[in-house]
Amino acid sequence: MTVTTTRTGPAPRSAVVVNPAKIDDMAGLRGTVDDTLAAAGWPAPQWFETSEDDPGLGQTRAAVESGAEVVFVCGGDGTVMSAVSALAGTEVSMAVLPAGTGNLLAANLGLSTDLAAGLAVALEGGLRRLDVGTLDGRHFAVMAGMGFDAHMLDATSDTAKKHIGWPAYVLGAMKHLKDRPMRVTISIDGGTPMRRRARSVLVANVGRLQGGLRLLSEAQPDDGVLDIAVLTPNTLRTWVALGWGLIRRNERIPALEVFRGSRIEVISNRPQPRQLDGDLIETGDRLTVSVLPQALWLCVPQPAGDPDLSVDADAAADRLDSARL
Repeated sequence: MTVTTTRTGPAPRSAVVVNPAKIDDMAGLRGTVDDTLAAAGWPAPQWFETSEDDPGLGQTRAAVESGAEVVFVCGGDGTVMSAVSALAGTEVSMAVLPAGTGNLLAANLGLSTDLAAGLAVALEGGLRRLDVGTLDGRHFAVMAGMGFDAHMLDATSDTAKKHIGWPAYVLGAMKHLKDRPMRVTISIDGGTPMRRRARSVLVANVGRLQGGLRLLSEAQPDDGVLDIAVLTPNTLRTWVALGWGLIRRNERIPALEVFRGSRIEVISNRPQPRQLDGDLIETGDRLTVSVLPQALWLCVPQPAGDPDLSVDADAAADRLDSARL
């Protein structure tokens, strides 16, 4: 069940967790955020910059400990995932200010990538509770995966992503289309184990991949369960059929099985690359994932009158601009 509300009461204390490597003009970003919040009567935010050693977990925890009630997260998927780990289970809300090339959470929820729109959404106070997935003590809001999807991410350079955007992932994927499949055993909610020869297994809270391609049409971020996609193409022809079916949004897609559950264990016959929310993690031979229902407050457009939240986010930005005139 979707849980939404609107923030009331005094202007909240806030913090900004930012990945400086993703920002071309830090001074400009800081000036825009500080000025926009001040004009709305919010206290000045605290600023925390991520580092190579800590992509956002420690900084977000420090923001919470300092009394922040809203944490603006400005960075790529890794920064957002780190912030989710720190905010899950708290009453502190997260406002996404996307940067970088991935931004899977923003893409899946239709959140605008425009800075002004992201700030306007937080200022209007709309909040929505989301489920959060857990894996080995870490948390994710989008998906965990092992096999082909992680190989694709590993084969896609930051330089390519910066210059050509999401199509860089297609080039990375082509390098691994002929890899041999893995033999996996999949257990869902303690049920009878299933054995498959799979190229990839994804455990997802939402349904879109890089580039906006929808893999799981029924996935919802707040339904208390996770969706499991098992990809089993074994030839170039079946890869093409799978991709074409996804693009066409066919009801039945070749070489794709979909399941649902709240606790999922995937065991491979050999170690595989793995990823969380579009960031690679250490190689392993299993994924053991569970869901924390309604664990994260996210700032969203309010009222949300369109299925694509970016429509309402842009409307919020327009209202903010009108109020300044």
